[in-house]
Amino acid sequence: MSERGAGKLVDWRKLPLSLRFEPNFKYFEMNTKRVFDVIVTLLASVTWVPVFVVCVLAIAILDGRPVFYVSRRRVGRDAIRIVKFRTMMRDAERVYNRESVPVSNNIRFLNTPADSPLYTPIGRIIERLALTELPQLLHVLKGDMSLVGNRPLPESVVAALAEAFPQVTDRFLTPSGITGPVQLVGRSAISDEDRLMLEGTYCRVARDHYSWRLDFMILLYTVLVTQRLVPPFGVTELRQLMLGFAGSEHSPVLPPKE
Repeated sequence: MSERGAGKLVDWRKLPLSLRFEPNFKYFEMNTKRVFDVIVTLLASVTWVPVFVVCVLAIAILDGRPVFYVSRRRVGRDAIRIVKFRTMMRDAERVYNRESVPVSNNIRFLNTPADSPLYTPIGRIIERLALTELPQLLHVLKGDMSLVGNRPLPESVVAALAEAFPQVTDRFLTPSGITGPVQLVGRSAISDEDRLMLEGTYCRVARDHYSWRLDFMILLYTVLVTQRLVPPFGVTELRQLMLGFAGSEHSPVLPPKE
């Protein structure tokens, strides 16, 4: 526990998952974010529910069971069981994980190449359409995740990152999300240092000065960028855009990258 101003902080990590808004327990900001998540997810259900059903049937018919891939991922201090569509071979996790794949080019995040032979034919299509994480909308409704935030990570990846970047915990200051700022740049086009900087910037802006407009912008541009309708953002461009939502009197939220 610690204090900020006259108010004592609440240890969010001891709360049930559905109440873990963020470490400083910014009640208004994080509840506003939660309301945004629920409203948008429910309103969009007329679109994502039919797509969800089509993906389930496509995987089941073309590649068989299991349709879903379940793994433990860290979303805060703790790890939970996260569900997504199975887009790879059934034993993919055993042959492709942070322990079995050496760190190369100082990239500790585990990004599967788009042309990896581990993808099934239908899985490659689902990945291309950015639908793999669609089942995680159920986690959003449950309160375990947010629509916008940094992606959940396997503990092995968190451990690998912590060896070089002690500030990796900053990326867990707000709930993990289905999409986030990194998806506007491209996971394969960004260094670990820049990725963690963007993720930390988003968390602090969302925690201290939450704006539904920022989350809506990230959701909108996720669709536009992944479908190649607009070019990806640059790292500096995106960081400055997020800082703009904090207000000039609070900027910079994070020190600029050297």
